[in-house]
Amino acid sequence: MTVRIVTDSACDLTADEADGLGIEIVPLTVRFGTDELIDRTELSVDDFYRRMAESDALPETAAPAPGAFEQSFRRLHDDGADAVVCINLSSDLSATHQSARTAAASLDGLVDVRAVDSRSITAGLGTQVLLAAQAARDGASADEVVALVEALVPRTRVYGVLDTLDNLKKGGRIGGAQALLGSMLSIKPAIDISTGSVKEAAKPRTRKKGLQWLADQVLAHDHVDELAIMHGNAPDVDIVIELLSSKYSPDQIRVGHIGAVIGTHGGPRVVGACFLTSD
Repeated sequence: MTVRIVTDSACDLTADEADGLGIEIVPLTVRFGTDELIDRTELSVDDFYRRMAESDALPETAAPAPGAFEQSFRRLHDDGADAVVCINLSSDLSATHQSARTAAASLDGLVDVRAVDSRSITAGLGTQVLLAAQAARDGASADEVVALVEALVPRTRVYGVLDTLDNLKKGGRIGGAQALLGSMLSIKPAIDISTGSVKEAAKPRTRKKGLQWLADQVLAHDHVDELAIMHGNAPDVDIVIELLSSKYSPDQIRVGHIGAVIGTHGGPRVVGACFLTSD
């Protein structure tokens, strides 16, 4: 059986990572005022952060239409895939997963599509997608790939330190971090997205303390797998790498950019830690 993997552009995988494993990425769209741009094709990461810095209006995101997923599923089927596993960003944060489910239902009986909610974002989602694609490459069945991802979901951790709450508030994704709004001017908010929704985690008073808190979430575990430090053009991301150096060398840490989808809500200079717990 040939199984192919589909995801969305909240995964923050590089083109090389996706292409190397034949992963299809269905893009969300990003709006700046009246300008609507397709993530990754019409809007690069650098362009996104430049626009956000220059624009008076905060960006917004929109989920792909079901038709975008349907086209991807059909194309992979036509290319010889026996089954497609589609892994999407958390359904608590976006309608993207529902779009994928709708597309899968429309192809019932024609294409074997399994839609899985990652309950995660950025490299948390990306790690699940990479491991699923590696398993599919090595001959895993669709059932086995789905079981793998479902086992990874409760192990996936995502923490973030924001430089501002403006984007999260504007995007309506603030969720359980609502209490942070009262003191947002005097803190660098720390959030936990490990369950698929945004929750308040800490209220560090300075950026330095916020980055230390982020490193501490990793160091609190005896060991973590697939460690990634992701950032939105943060000039001080190397500080986190240094704080982790007592347990993890730089070659054990994937450092990547948070793309437009998550950057829209995380805001400029957001830094995140994503990893799998060992149990």
